[in-house]
Order: sequence, then structure tokens, then C-alpha cells
Amino acid sequence: MDVWEAIKGRRSIRSFEERPVEKDTLMKLVEAGVWAPTGGNLQTWRFVVVTTKEMLRKVKMVSPGLLGDPPAVIAICQDLQEAQRRASKLGAEIVTMDTAMCAQNIMLAAYELNLGTCPIASFHKKGVQQLLHLPEEIMPQLLVSVGYTKKIPQPPARKMEGIYFFEKYDG
Repeated sequence: MDVWEAIKGRRSIRSFEERPVEKDTLMKLVEAGVWAPTGGNLQTWRFVVVTTKEMLRKVKMVSPGLLGDPPAVIAICQDLQEAQRRASKLGAEIVTMDTAMCAQNIMLAAYELNLGTCPIASFHKKGVQQLLHLPEEIMPQLLVSVGYTKKIPQPPARKMEGIYFFEKYDG
């Protein structure tokens, strides 16, 4: 698949078919995340893949941004202690950037595999941390819902005029 096709075709999907996503497919998505760039090559991410209806129900209870009924959710977490130890004060900023790039890789890889995804930042971090039995230093940063798409929304309008500048801001 052409990268531009994936960039322009990927949508935030909130309507999923009921069929499960195969474990091997979910592992490919995690692998795509692992291949994302990471500041200082920290690689402090940890992934928890949630697929059981009971656990998905519980995660949804503490995640107002998790809409629809996805058959899988990938929690992208970061080892904050390790990030701080290796990157000092920059650790918190680096893991935020790393998580975003990781999620983008996961979502683009999912698109190529004919799966829909949606990044979710609206969730109770401590609640998800407890549900997933994450130790204190491992904090969930972003959830990505994953499933076979039932309904694809229309792309939002994009504009280029007035948003880019060369050499200096001229707005």
C-alpha cells in the first residue's frame, strides 16, 4: 500500500463489526508500534492488548472517549521511571512524543490490514492502570481501539492556505 493512501485514507473508526481480531494480527500492530521512532532510543513503551468482552467492558467504564464496541483495545503505556532515569527531566516529554508516533504506526498498519482504529486520550489513567494490573511506574498514555470497520466516516476538510510558512511565521 502506498503511504499517502494510508495517510489520507485512515479514519477514526467508532463503529466496529462484532468479529474478533486475530491474535497474530494484533501482534503485527504491536510490532508496528515498536518500530516507531523513539527519542534517545528509549523504547520505554509497554503494550497491553485487551480482547475479552469482560475486560473491554471494564476499560470502557473508565474511558469516556472509548466509543463503539471494538473487539480489541491496545493500551500504549510507558515506563515512566525508566524514562526519567535515562532521560532526566526530558523523559516525560519524550514518552509523550514516543507514544504518539507509536500510535500512528499502529493505526497506519491497521489501515493496511483493513482494520479500523481510533486513538483515545479521554480515559482515567489510574483506573486503566489498576484494571490492567500495571505496576506504579507503568502508566497508560493512550488507548487505540481496533476492529473490523462497520461504518467509515467521511474525511474532514483539510486546508493548506495560511497554515505553513517558510523561514518565519508570517501570519
